[in-house]
Amino acid sequence: MSEAPFRYTAEMARSIEERWQKRWDEDGTYDAVNPVGPLADGTAPADLPEKMYIMDMFPYPSGVGLHVGHPLGYIATDVIARYQRTLGRNVLYTMGYDAFGLPAEQYAVQTGTHPRTTTEANIANMRRQLHRLGLSHDPRRSFATTDPEFVKWTQWIFLQVFDSWYDPSAANADGVRGRARPIAELVEELRAGAVDPFALAERQGIALPEDWAGRSAEDLARASEKEIRDLAESFRLAFISETPVNWCPGLGTVLANEEVTSEGRSERGNFPVFTRTLRQWNMRITTFADRLLEDLDRVQWPEAVRSMQRNWIGRSHGAQIAFGIEGRDGDGAGFEVFTTRADTLFGATFCVLAPEHALLADVDSLPEAWPEGAKDAWTGGAASPREAVRAYQQRAAAAGEEDRTAEDREKTGVFTGLFAVNPMDGRRLPVFTADYVLTGYGTGAIMAVPAEDERDFAFADRFELPIIRTVQPPADFEGGAWTGEGAKINSRNDELDLDGLDKDEAKRLATEYATAKGFGRARTTYRLRDWLFSRQRYWGEPFPIVYDPADPETPIALPESMLPVELPEVTDFSPKTFDPMDAETEPQTPLSRATEWTHVTLDLGEGPKEYLRETNTMPQWAGSSWYQLRYIDPSDGAHAVEPDNERYWMGPRREGDVGGVDLYVGGVEHAVLHLLYARFWHKVLFDRGVVSSQEPFHRLINQGYIQAFAYTDARGMYVPADEVVEESDGTFTHQGEKVTQEYGKMGKSLKNAVTPDDMYDEYGADTFRVYEMSMGPLEDSRPWETRAVVGSQRFLQRLWRLIVDEDSGELRVSEDPADLPTKQAVHRTIDGVSRDMETFGFNTAIAKLIELVNQLTKSGASPREAVEPLVIMLAPFAPHLAEELWTRLGHEGTVTRERFPEADPELVKADAVTCVVQIKGKVRHRLEVDPEIGEDALQEAVLAEARVQELIGDAEIRKIIVRAPKLVNIVV
Repeated sequence: MSEAPFRYTAEMARSIEERWQKRWDEDGTYDAVNPVGPLADGTAPADLPEKMYIMDMFPYPSGVGLHVGHPLGYIATDVIARYQRTLGRNVLYTMGYDAFGLPAEQYAVQTGTHPRTTTEANIANMRRQLHRLGLSHDPRRSFATTDPEFVKWTQWIFLQVFDSWYDPSAANADGVRGRARPIAELVEELRAGAVDPFALAERQGIALPEDWAGRSAEDLARASEKEIRDLAESFRLAFISETPVNWCPGLGTVLANEEVTSEGRSERGNFPVFTRTLRQWNMRITTFADRLLEDLDRVQWPEAVRSMQRNWIGRSHGAQIAFGIEGRDGDGAGFEVFTTRADTLFGATFCVLAPEHALLADVDSLPEAWPEGAKDAWTGGAASPREAVRAYQQRAAAAGEEDRTAEDREKTGVFTGLFAVNPMDGRRLPVFTADYVLTGYGTGAIMAVPAEDERDFAFADRFELPIIRTVQPPADFEGGAWTGEGAKINSRNDELDLDGLDKDEAKRLATEYATAKGFGRARTTYRLRDWLFSRQRYWGEPFPIVYDPADPETPIALPESMLPVELPEVTDFSPKTFDPMDAETEPQTPLSRATEWTHVTLDLGEGPKEYLRETNTMPQWAGSSWYQLRYIDPSDGAHAVEPDNERYWMGPRREGDVGGVDLYVGGVEHAVLHLLYARFWHKVLFDRGVVSSQEPFHRLINQGYIQAFAYTDARGMYVPADEVVEESDGTFTHQGEKVTQEYGKMGKSLKNAVTPDDMYDEYGADTFRVYEMSMGPLEDSRPWETRAVVGSQRFLQRLWRLIVDEDSGELRVSEDPADLPTKQAVHRTIDGVSRDMETFGFNTAIAKLIELVNQLTKSGASPREAVEPLVIMLAPFAPHLAEELWTRLGHEGTVTRERFPEADPELVKADAVTCVVQIKGKVRHRLEVDPEIGEDALQEAVLAEARVQELIGDAEIRKIIVRAPKLVNIVV
């Protein structure tokens, strides 16, 4: 039996989809209108419709292309964008590509292919796959971070950060205390004596130039112009410093923490990673810590994401305590620790320094021999403290940060030979070095209170150190560290008695005592560290910075007229690190070898001179930290974003609003760093008057993952899932060998990826879209089952048959009015789908559409007044099919701009509901009533029932309880 010639098959779907995609492109169907500039259409800004700005997180154009898990969020945002257009809104929705980064560079090293060639091919493939999906992007606004115009404005924003300092006392445009200001204003205020640089530096953790050590405000008044400018340099938000970094010689670059595995190896290539101090660019994101924290309450984000950002920033209120070293005097003779519990000083029994701590920089300054009282467990088998600490520092340098701080890792360390003096009671405390203490957190030193801290207890237990309890544990406590509440004990000296107090009162009194005695002060600290902003790579944005060979330490900003600084053409992309196992190998960046590029003659105001370019590149985070602004104005050559356009698309809508993109959708894996960095850049631009919005993203949704079965062989290696055979006994084999089934996130590493191209060919894009949106709530992860896709295809085929005759291709739609049950079904579906769309309940919206199609199919009727609203509701999910059906229904325009149908309240409400009548506590009668009946009318109707009167008889009614419309309880 031959197939009906007009049946909706995969082949027909492909023909329909490709035809409509071409028409959308030609007609500019999804073009969003700007108030001003090249993307305006002449409509007066005041007359533009309400806007809606929707964004996906930047994809990286991988060489393997997309699998079916990638489009989940993209389809969801497309559904939202299409729905918002049916509400009459001006929708900005597009897609760009985060195209710099290490993968393309590593491929270039391996193959000699230029990263640009690889990247452009990958982008072209991803664009093809996304276009075939029917996403309603405005193609005029698309770009890649590698485009010269985008690079120009990335470099320009870097220069805004470089040209700024953070003034904690100044109010910004929203009245919030603290803002970024031009560095020239700091120079003026320093010259006028209006800023105390010493207090400002201490507050922001800034190290002033060496020649300012020990100087005072009086010296500032006598300082030369150069000295003042050099002093101001220290406060730039973008600055160079000697920074402890994750150094990977095998890749020839510094890595971010998230690029290092828990085993201390590079995520890409599995090379060893070392802690190393290198001269690096940093951004002073720490100065914005309070604003980044407090503004989290002003954005509509998942609470889990806000919590992760709060924890990453890690604000703690406590005290800075100074410890002296026994037998040493003068500056630098001791160290400081930060503690949130100054009251537990009475329980401190030892101290621990990070292996990189400044006090241990000169190992030869440590004792030559072990002091009296040093236990064998403390020495690590070494002959002297110097030998022990030197060996331990070398081992610590080879460990990654995650490994060093892992909770379940056995604590290691050695005694330094030094004793600190407990400032609260004068006790001698042995000073150890241990790698679970890091220089980047707090002061790089801790006072250890083993009775009240589990890590300190584990260390004390291993190294036979004393334990003093300062918090009374409960009677049934079985030992170890007690981290709960309790009254203070063992916490007194001749001048201070904390015994019996609660925690908060004891903390306050201990901090006040430490401050009064001069060994402590109240302080707020943050876990957040300055943003490491340079990489030793080729494939990244060059810094718009040069150096005068006569003063190679001072960076010089290039003027905007010289941007963009483009990458030189090179043929050797490989890092020069010689021995990948040698942590001391000096990095030689690919750019440093391009000598014709690094040595450049420029006129920067003093006539033509030779300068040296910066040879590091920016990290991949740079482009994704501001791309939401460039989507607004991708063709503006005079601004990163034109102010009027930014104000329209991202500006605050009401007082107290922070503005930003209306909806941002992406994976939770970017919940911290990307979002934190983007917020920081955006706040600098707000302070500098570039943007009107204080936050980049007003609302955030994290979509779930597509998960799928994966299979491992006897070696534990993954095998291609599509080559696995399910045997009759329920086991699985690959090439005849048994394999084990497991469940995980779909992807290349698990070899369980299914490509969208396969779905397009077998079912069509619309079926694929409907299936992904019907699988479950957007935020939830969901299992992929290719065999289940056919269910979505059958739904669309049933809908097609309602409207189109499969044999003749003729329209099956009736012009006769729909009967009442059909009208009610349609309007209840409109009501339900409308509510679902507002809450992103796409799976339940599709279920309602399926139910309506099934009901119309059973009725055997296809009245126009039923199928037209059905097609409009379908359009966000299956846009190609909806366009085709809309045209066949006789409409010339696109369904994209049709208004979403409105439900008639009279048709939505139920015809009647059953009211239960209770008499003497038992259900004795039922009657059908109007669902909107009031309590008085319901009581009257019930009492008018003959059966009710019969049941009451001569009894006296004591009370009537009415719960309209479903219950009346009569008490007699």
